[in-house]
Amino acid sequence: MRLKFIILISLLYSASQIGFGQIRFPGTTNTAGNEIEISYSNPKEYEIADIKVEGSEFLDQNALISLSGLGVGDKIRIPGEYITTAIKNLWKQGIIGDAGIRIDSVASNKVYLVIELTERPRLRKFQISGVGNGQEKEIREKIELIRGRVVTDAIMKNAELTIKKFFYEKGFLNTQVDVVQKKDTIVRNSVLLDIRINKGYKTKVHKISFTGDGNITESRLKNKMKSTNEHVRIRLTRTIFNEFFNIFRPKEVKSFFDSTITYDKKDVLAFLNDQIKLNVFKSSKFVKDKFEEDKGLLVDYYRAKGYRDAEVLSDTVYSYDKRRVNIDLSVDEGQRYYFKNVIWTGNYIYTNEQLDAVLGVRKGDIYDLELINKKLNFNPSGPDISSLYMDNGYLFFNVQPIEVNVDNDSIDVEMRIYEGAQATINKIIIAGNDRTNDHVILRELRTLPGQKFSRANIIRTQRELSQLGYFDPEKVNPQPIPNPADETVDIKWSLEERPSDQVELSGGFGGQLGFIGTLGLTFNNFSARNIPHFKNWRPLPIGDGQRFSVRAQANGKRFQSYSASFVEPWLGGKKPNSFGVSYSYSVQRIFGQNPGSFSFNTNETRGSLKVSNISVTLGRRVKWPDDFFTISNSLSFVQYRVFNFGTSLGFSDGVANNFTFNTTIARNSIDNPMYPRSGSQISLSASFTPPYSLFRDVDYATLDNAEKFELVEFHKWLVDAKYHIQIVGNLVLQTRAHFGFIGSYTDKPGIGPFERFWLGGDGLSGQNFLVGNDVVALRGYENNSIVPLDSRSGVRGGTVFNKFVMELRFPASLNPSATIYLLTFLEAGNNWNDFKQFNSFNLLKSAGVGARIFMPAFGLLGIDWGYG
Repeated sequence: MRLKFIILISLLYSASQIGFGQIRFPGTTNTAGNEIEISYSNPKEYEIADIKVEGSEFLDQNALISLSGLGVGDKIRIPGEYITTAIKNLWKQGIIGDAGIRIDSVASNKVYLVIELTERPRLRKFQISGVGNGQEKEIREKIELIRGRVVTDAIMKNAELTIKKFFYEKGFLNTQVDVVQKKDTIVRNSVLLDIRINKGYKTKVHKISFTGDGNITESRLKNKMKSTNEHVRIRLTRTIFNEFFNIFRPKEVKSFFDSTITYDKKDVLAFLNDQIKLNVFKSSKFVKDKFEEDKGLLVDYYRAKGYRDAEVLSDTVYSYDKRRVNIDLSVDEGQRYYFKNVIWTGNYIYTNEQLDAVLGVRKGDIYDLELINKKLNFNPSGPDISSLYMDNGYLFFNVQPIEVNVDNDSIDVEMRIYEGAQATINKIIIAGNDRTNDHVILRELRTLPGQKFSRANIIRTQRELSQLGYFDPEKVNPQPIPNPADETVDIKWSLEERPSDQVELSGGFGGQLGFIGTLGLTFNNFSARNIPHFKNWRPLPIGDGQRFSVRAQANGKRFQSYSASFVEPWLGGKKPNSFGVSYSYSVQRIFGQNPGSFSFNTNETRGSLKVSNISVTLGRRVKWPDDFFTISNSLSFVQYRVFNFGTSLGFSDGVANNFTFNTTIARNSIDNPMYPRSGSQISLSASFTPPYSLFRDVDYATLDNAEKFELVEFHKWLVDAKYHIQIVGNLVLQTRAHFGFIGSYTDKPGIGPFERFWLGGDGLSGQNFLVGNDVVALRGYENNSIVPLDSRSGVRGGTVFNKFVMELRFPASLNPSATIYLLTFLEAGNNWNDFKQFNSFNLLKSAGVGARIFMPAFGLLGIDWGYG
């Protein structure tokens, strides 16, 4: 037998260790054409004279040679481990279907090698079946299969595991995924992947049972599991009713009507919990990762109740049926502990008594280390030790609670404090403001270089930047960068811009008015100084925090309204003094034969109401009673020109002039303008016209309404209050109260048709909005259905109203591109023509549900359903 055959047989073991790769020596000859004798007992050293690659179509040959580890000029022993190692190196890349190395020829001590390989196929496309279009899109984004990429076993397995994980997180524990590779008949050396998904049934939790618990009820433990909840169940059968009534055992029976019944409350609750579960608003799907988190929440809850040593000993998840599982948890709650002594060490700035007052822990209180950490580091509902120090500049402050003595059920805790030095702010770094100029951000900062560090100022600045509306409130992120060596700190403000400009484009059919179209543009981050500099437009002059708005609404010749406004929030650029100016012009025309009626048969104008309005506003922030307050003053002049307009205003022809001074005191401490979780808004607004009736030398009794209202006279008061309470997580309760009153200086002219209150409906639509009526919403009632009639002047509209609202809100999305939240509400209110009729207990009530959607381009959109 020839030596070449023996070599091939002997190398089979080595080839089997590296997969399907082969070491081949066919055609092993010298330059004379004679076969070369190769001996494993006496390997020879050769110098590699040349390396060729055969079978490579898409892969770079030089790269493959480099990956093998072999190179021209290298000296190797044949037979030897060099060839085996080279094939292993090629296989490790995962891009080779088969690989082998053969000796092409040998000349003297030089050897010519050929790497023979077959490439793995490449992906041309893949398809997913068994799921809907929405889930298919999500899966495509997650598995990241790229066209043209080499298809390996690892890639297909990773795709399978990714899809299973995707459905596991949605509660489908029995998802089956098959990744089938098909040869492509169009492109050579390409394949198609057919991903077949059978997600099966969504796995629900049927029942959760606890063993080993004693002092805390099962129902309370289940409520502490955030994501793992039981499915709705109601079991009502004759047998169950009999079992229930058997719990109530007669203790002493004297007669049919005179018996003593005793029962164990714990047995009743356990029985009801076993048979009935009205878990409507919580998800009951089982997700393994969430279940592990919930077990941690159980332990945290036990420890918050003083059971320091509590632990979940074991858990068992087993099938109840094809779609549901049962969960058994074994819990060891251990002994309950109490605080004995709290000992402070290392404190020099504040006394023990001052620290005890903030900590609020007394001897004998239930031992709750979670509460201690909250009172030490961050307490969202009150003061804490860290804020006490950090608001005074002690950024490097640190406190560690250490258990120093356990005496039966009582524990001594030592608070070891490191106060450190006061830190001074060195510099401010701003990042992420691509559109907004730096000075707009800097003027809102309460953390300035040279000041002592204050955590309270950091939180307040975070709120102020969120209120601007130019950045995503959820991503206004302050990052203190401490420098202990020089006792300074740099503060980096990481921001993320979001669109703040709004476009209003609408059209609708408004009954007798016909088709109405509206176009409005609001630029909330405008820059007037950049108007001449076209190169700085992006695509408009923006970045200085000014507000510019234009709006037009028209219904042909019947109704037209145009308005423009400009607001500079920092007049002069040094103090937060806001300046605003606005102008509007509106006209409503009446067509037809009869005054006050509408007809489409003629274009002849029979009557009109023209309103011109110009106002100037100047406001400022104040520091007393605190710096959440603002004061705003405005002067406005409105002229009403009435021509043959019917009797809705109390007169049909004339000119009314309304010159008004308004002052508003407001306080705003909400944390987020789009979805507030905490804080309040309170405002008191008072408007005054000159008291013409006090110095006009006329007999009002002899004047008609047109002459009485030629100079509009009133004083108007509005009170609005909102308060937000974060109940749990992002669930928020908002309470509101509103009050309005219009009065006159004397009884001579009475109160005119202007600035009255119209109550009812959505608060968005109403008649005679041109005359400045306040249209107040009261959901559950028709629009403008609660509008009293002034019998003296014949004018509709109230002069006093009040309204109370409670809204429970929960967000579906806090994404800045679309903030969505759901709500349910209770509200009550009423509207009166005279203050003598006012009765704060005589209210019309309603309840309902709704939703709000805020999109930066379109503003706030909402829908409510109410029952009055």
